[in-house]
Amino acid sequence: MTLYHFGNCLALVYAPYHMAYKYSGISEYATFSKCVYAGGLYIFTQLCKMLLLATFFPDSDSSHITGEYNVVLELLKATVDLADLVGLYFALNSVPGKGHAKIFTAAIGWASAEVVVTRSVLLWVGARGSEFDWRYVRACAESNVALLEHAATAALVWLWTRSDLPRKHSPMVVTLLALTPYRALMEEAVGAVLHLSAWALLAVRAIHAFAVGLTALAMYAVLAQQIGI
Repeated sequence: MTLYHFGNCLALVYAPYHMAYKYSGISEYATFSKCVYAGGLYIFTQLCKMLLLATFFPDSDSSHITGEYNVVLELLKATVDLADLVGLYFALNSVPGKGHAKIFTAAIGWASAEVVVTRSVLLWVGARGSEFDWRYVRACAESNVALLEHAATAALVWLWTRSDLPRKHSPMVVTLLALTPYRALMEEAVGAVLHLSAWALLAVRAIHAFAVGLTALAMYAVLAQQIGI
């Protein structure tokens, strides 16, 4: 039963990533090495973020000890996540080919590195336990939502780099990109105000990611139709 639960968790985490890579069409462009490169950029970006947080917010954990919540401090810490947009920008520029190949390659590589770093140890240590726990299934589902979030963010970054983006779409792209680092804070605020459970909060995250993804897809479709990509 233990191995069965562990195997189900692994399938729930990694199968959607494999399917996204296989059926998105990017495998035809021989972009596996570029996915690995994007994953390496993710790890490098996270190390830079950790260095920034340790340098400018060395006492940021004291609020957790006292039970206080400093809104300004949390916003400043979230601003460091702007580095993720820079990392995705370099990941996109490293991929040759059409727009969809750039977006999916950067997103899948970036998200895959994140899930390996943040989920592998959790599943290996926890999901192999003798008792079934829904929190590991929820953690696996969160990784799938994260893939959608990163795909939407990569699409927005790619749209922002396009000089031929329709002018009416520019404010929407810039606004969504500017709010990206604060996505988790906004979702947690909604959960706190509405007293949502962990599963309900995950549903909010999924709906939010789906809405941003549809918006980015609609703008990409308009641009693709105009320039024939």
